[in-house]
Amino acid sequence: MRIRTPADLGALIRSTRKKLRLDQSTLAKKIGVSRLWLVEIEKGKPRAEIGLVLRALDTLHVNLTATTATPSRKDSGTAVDIDRIVAAARNPRK
Repeated sequence: MRIRTPADLGALIRSTRKKLRLDQSTLAKKIGVSRLWLVEIEKGKPRAEIGLVLRALDTLHVNLTATTATPSRKDSGTAVDIDRIVAAARNPRK
């Protein structure tokens, strides 16, 4: 599974927890955090302490693999003029 956002990570934690038939309170105790912390992470809280997130993943037996992505031709150096796009949307040609 590719994780790109905090919400993706939260969804992974939630789905893995459910597959293991753990409720939030039980998993929170195993990690050493509050149930509220776990609820927020599963909702995609963007500012979670990385050490606790890694502890949660370890408790769930989730392995992480990090790779570096090579930018595609589409992403390399193509600038978008957002001001021009907004101006065009505000003043459509008749």
